[in-house]
Amino acid sequence: MLAKFTNFVKKQKMEHLITINYPESLASRLKMKKQEFKREMKQISLIKLYELGKISSGLAARLLNINRIDFLDLLEKYNVSYFHKGLEDELESDLENA
Repeated sequence: MLAKFTNFVKKQKMEHLITINYPESLASRLKMKKQEFKREMKQISLIKLYELGKISSGLAARLLNINRIDFLDLLEKYNVSYFHKGLEDELESDLENA
């Protein structure tokens, strides 16, 4: 019985909601509709997490419901390198050990 419950929990899609309070005028100042602003904030937060090396490009893409190549293209829009700090360190280490 416990095994069935554990499998059930593993299959459940867990989603959490983050609420950000901002002045109503912010979206209009950016010339964005509410949904556009919401999407922009989600993109920016996931791009920053990727840039900091906290999440992979694949995970970020999945959370944005886009493919990985589209996510990597999106990085250019925000002037973020494909190579985040952690990845740069890994590549340098690989080159030293080659």
